[in-house]
Amino acid sequence: MAARKISLFVTCLVDQFYPEIGEATVRLLRHLGVEVDFPADQTCCGQVALNGGYRSHAVAVARRFVEIFRDSEAIVAPSGSCVTTVFTHYPELLSEFPELAGEVESLRNRTFELTQYLVDVLGVEEVGAFLPKPTRVAYHDCCHALRDLGVASQPRQLLQSIDGIELVELTDCESCCGFGGTFSVKYSEISTAILNEKLRNVDASGAEILTAVDASCLMHMGGAMRRQTMQARPMHIAELLASGLPGGACA
Repeated sequence: MAARKISLFVTCLVDQFYPEIGEATVRLLRHLGVEVDFPADQTCCGQVALNGGYRSHAVAVARRFVEIFRDSEAIVAPSGSCVTTVFTHYPELLSEFPELAGEVESLRNRTFELTQYLVDVLGVEEVGAFLPKPTRVAYHDCCHALRDLGVASQPRQLLQSIDGIELVELTDCESCCGFGGTFSVKYSEISTAILNEKLRNVDASGAEILTAVDASCLMHMGGAMRRQTMQARPMHIAELLASGLPGGACA
């Protein structure tokens, strides 16, 4: 495999609440021979402001993202929804700045969700991960990753290669978890109904671990799973893919 260099966009949620996901992402990429750079000035992709209707704020953050990552060979994030913001929404969001059009187009084609990068760019089929005991794992298809980026087979291929995993398919695996950012706050009753249907399917699968490519979905589902004292526990796919790999915590 040719040496590669990427810039890690760690995302707000991982930075503030789940740093272990960022550490696992770095450990995994380094294990695969990828040089990882972390631009310390990075902030947000603008998704939260955009979804909340604060367009001017989203524009300012998006311009900052372009500035920070303009020289990166590739940008990788452990989040399908953040990558979707760049890939799908930046061209329109920054359309009032025609001088950035070329940069935006180049950037959106160099920004990848983690499993998308591993499989589609690096051609990875297995990463050498293993679990200490046989474990039933269910994968949840996150809406943005699935519908905007076409990420579906990539995470499943990588999960199936992990020694010790029995990958089980959820009923209605492509249905939403009910999060949707501020949707879950503004329309909490609808969100809860969607969430409970998802969790019934998780419970019926017999899964011990529920995984996904977005920490936001796992945060939403994981909170309810703990409150309902379910057997399954949430775990980001980066952590699973880094299981058993040498290196421990990243320096």
